[in-house]
Amino acid sequence: MSHISNPRLAFLWQLVIMVASALVSAFALNEFLIPANTFSGGVNGIAQILYSAGKGIGFQINTGYYILLFNIPIALLGWFKLGHRFTIMSFITAFLTSAAAVVLPVVNIAHNPLLGALFGGILTGVGIGITMRYGFSTGGFDIIVLVLERLTGRTVGSLMFLINFAIILMSGVLFSWENALFTIISIYASTRMVDLIHTRHQKLTAIIVTTQAEAVAKAIQTAILRGVTIADSHGGYSGQPNATLMVVLSRYELFALQAAVQQTDDHAFINILNTVDTSGLFMNERQQAEQRKSLQN
Repeated sequence: MSHISNPRLAFLWQLVIMVASALVSAFALNEFLIPANTFSGGVNGIAQILYSAGKGIGFQINTGYYILLFNIPIALLGWFKLGHRFTIMSFITAFLTSAAAVVLPVVNIAHNPLLGALFGGILTGVGIGITMRYGFSTGGFDIIVLVLERLTGRTVGSLMFLINFAIILMSGVLFSWENALFTIISIYASTRMVDLIHTRHQKLTAIIVTTQAEAVAKAIQTAILRGVTIADSHGGYSGQPNATLMVVLSRYELFALQAAVQQTDDHAFINILNTVDTSGLFMNERQQAEQRKSLQN
């Protein structure tokens, strides 16, 4: 569904993702994390801490209002660093999340703090991951993390865990270290789910054996704008000459590469390998977009 070609259908699908993400995130907050006194990551976690601290002194403001309040200044960062469309969609998602958190009742479903932390973290990660997969975010710290991802190249999940370490300390100092331990479980489960769903940072190496090297290489470069290394080879069984192509790409580009190769040479053999790390030039999405613009001009 991430490759919908019709712009109107693609936008409608993104609206569905917005609503789904908001409902999942609010459900995780109100039904698992808040009843378990376990804190989520990012703005949601800060909102929970303020809600819990205010509740202790008789000053209660729903977490949904805190979420909306903190998203306003962070949206300005996204506006200048990540683009207007991205920021607008992320802010709408944050607004829907805050509204859902206000409307949904707080009910203890798990009746166990460990289960509440685990399932709350998993659902929170799902809510964040699906938005990032389709080109926006849930707002809040997600925007800060995506800016840092572009600058550092680290995975979204690892950056989230580093930023959320402050929330873990706050939960331990203000409430109890048992709360902090459950918060670690929640945030870890959330970041793992984000990395599982949001796969742009994961790199792969495609080894392609074909008899139509030039045509396949051109199709790949048109589809995903990646460099292709071509080496002459021959079949060990057939003895026939062929070529072996090597391409390093992100997991998010895998579908487009496979489609381009199969449409050009349906007899081509494709072997996909996990890539631990790369050095040298590897264009990210922003650099690819700039390169496409320069080629069009």
